[in-house]
Amino acid sequence: MYSPCLGPILANGGDPGAPYSEFSPATAPLAVPVTAATGPKTSEPRLAITAPSAILIEATSGRVLYEKDAHAKRPPASITKIMTMLLAMEAIQQGKIKLEDKVIASERASLQGGSQIWLEVGEEMSLADLLKAIAVVSANDASVAVAEHIAGAEEIFVDMMNRRAAELGMKDTHFVNATGLPAPGHLTSAYDIAVMSRELVKHPKVHEWFTIWIDYLRSGKNILVNTNRLIKDYKGCDGLKTGYTEEAGYCLAATASRDGLRLIAVVLGLPDSKVRFQETAKLLDYGFRYFVGVPVAKRDQVITE
Repeated sequence: MYSPCLGPILANGGDPGAPYSEFSPATAPLAVPVTAATGPKTSEPRLAITAPSAILIEATSGRVLYEKDAHAKRPPASITKIMTMLLAMEAIQQGKIKLEDKVIASERASLQGGSQIWLEVGEEMSLADLLKAIAVVSANDASVAVAEHIAGAEEIFVDMMNRRAAELGMKDTHFVNATGLPAPGHLTSAYDIAVMSRELVKHPKVHEWFTIWIDYLRSGKNILVNTNRLIKDYKGCDGLKTGYTEEAGYCLAATASRDGLRLIAVVLGLPDSKVRFQETAKLLDYGFRYFVGVPVAKRDQVITE
């Protein structure tokens, strides 16, 4: 079998923007790329991104293709929920919980405010529907309900979030809640968001939720409309999460796949919702234009004609 790695497509060895690097082995155990230039295309000026913090990576290898203040610690708003969903998917994979589980909403979950699906105290909803609500409309009440279902209490779940972040090498990150609602000390970086996004996209099921544009809950009584417009406006986009608070600004972590190449782009701290989508699309365009997935044989693989 073959695993993709990156070959930059650069004219005359041109500089595509900020120097690219790789995740450390602790952060990305699969990051053992063999780089191969595949020949020049057209040259392009240095990529200009206005977001205070931004990053573009290739998902399989973890190679960083562009970065701008990628380790600056910033409030991530609802992008936090990438970690919430990651822990849920890993718990499902480990057999600890099931998508069919019925989750009973607590008072704490019902009182979250912000983006929500208006869970009532004692209301029962499947774990699958709660995760869908998190993915599509960034529901805070659903996030807390999922956290409590997994760990018994949001505080215990937050400890799990921070432990998982440490395991992934997310050195810029400290979580305080499962939602991303404003809280002192709740910080991460564009780099760390890319790291946890890279883990989440290893779970194919999440893309079924992230690519929903419009759906319903409660037997059609409540409509869900996706907060990520790139799902319908950008070819190959199948995730991930928007975020906004006054302190965080407009944020987005997005992923798209074309011709076997999956990219993850993160922008943080923008002043306008429309601009975050434009900036993210610019990053993805850059990646797909200047890089291509190259098949590389695995160690000890016998190559035949």
